[in-house]
Amino acid sequence: MTLPTVPMSVAPEQEPTAPPEPSGRAVDLVLRVAGGVVAIWAGVLAAVLDLLFATWAWEVVQGRSGGAGKALVGTSLAVGGIAAVVVLTVLVSWFAHVAVGTRWAAALAALPWFMVIVAGGFRTVEGDLALSDDNALGLGLIVAGAITFAVMGFRQIVVPPAVR
Repeated sequence: MTLPTVPMSVAPEQEPTAPPEPSGRAVDLVLRVAGGVVAIWAGVLAAVLDLLFATWAWEVVQGRSGGAGKALVGTSLAVGGIAAVVVLTVLVSWFAHVAVGTRWAAALAALPWFMVIVAGGFRTVEGDLALSDDNALGLGLIVAGAITFAVMGFRQIVVPPAVR
């Protein structure tokens, strides 16, 4: 007759890790705040680059004479610009999430991006306008950037945090 056995783990027990030192926490906090500031400025820079590209590309398309060349240039600039905006916003959102380490970090880059894009739709005192009402490429870039930031923010909020 055999006696029932108690299940045992063969893996060695890990010693509990000591909490980080107070100086380590301060350094971590400073790095996270610096990462947040960089993420905010990256959002601003991404929006400015998007506006500059949208304005330049639309002028290139408008300046071409008719025909297949105009259609080819317009299509390639639109597809390339929208792909670039998607990649840029994914990178900025990812950086914000990694640098700050919180689930809401994508908002640090998205909010300044939206503010700069909205400001690009208003005329300056001199009469300059970054996004005119007939700039279809600019509107596509805005939609692509907004959807990408929304998807990245939703993904960062829904996915459980990694175990550290």
